[in-house]
Amino acid sequence: MESDAGTNQETIVDRTQKKELVDSLHGKLKDASVVVVTKQAGLTVAEVTELRRNMRAAGASFKVAKNRLTRRALDGTKYAHLGASLKGPTAIAYSTDPVAAAKVAVEFAAKNEKLTIVAGGLGERALDVAAVKALATLPSLPEMRAKFLGLLNAPATRLATVLRAPAAQTARVIGAYAKKQGAA
Repeated sequence: MESDAGTNQETIVDRTQKKELVDSLHGKLKDASVVVVTKQAGLTVAEVTELRRNMRAAGASFKVAKNRLTRRALDGTKYAHLGASLKGPTAIAYSTDPVAAAKVAVEFAAKNEKLTIVAGGLGERALDVAAVKALATLPSLPEMRAKFLGLLNAPATRLATVLRAPAAQTARVIGAYAKKQGAA
């Protein structure tokens, strides 16, 4: 009898933990701009840790969870269509930056054959492997912002240079004239 009570208590705790995991993942996936489904067969703990570290540095996340729980977390999000891709040893990468998760996953998969890209989603749009790889080649959101600011600043910098040029030329002419007068 005592063992039944202990087992029942463990089941309740286990279900509670699973529900919390699903709810947490569901919330993160609702806010994500991109989700990448990967197949990860045989990755060591060190490799998964390195991948997670790379994801975190890029502003993305990598989650290994049971497929059934991940499907539940995907339900009710714009990525529900990815549930069919969850077969075998899978994991998901996601980020609010539309490029970060794809970029890190593709770069890691290129270096490590134990990780392969299965599918992805950009909003409600389903992405195949080629589309995920193409997405990974785009500059990230911070890179795009920096380029945009550079483009905005370039005309202002050129304008300032042009406006300073006549004053600099005038100063050089006056300086040359003063040297000429001093020599005479």
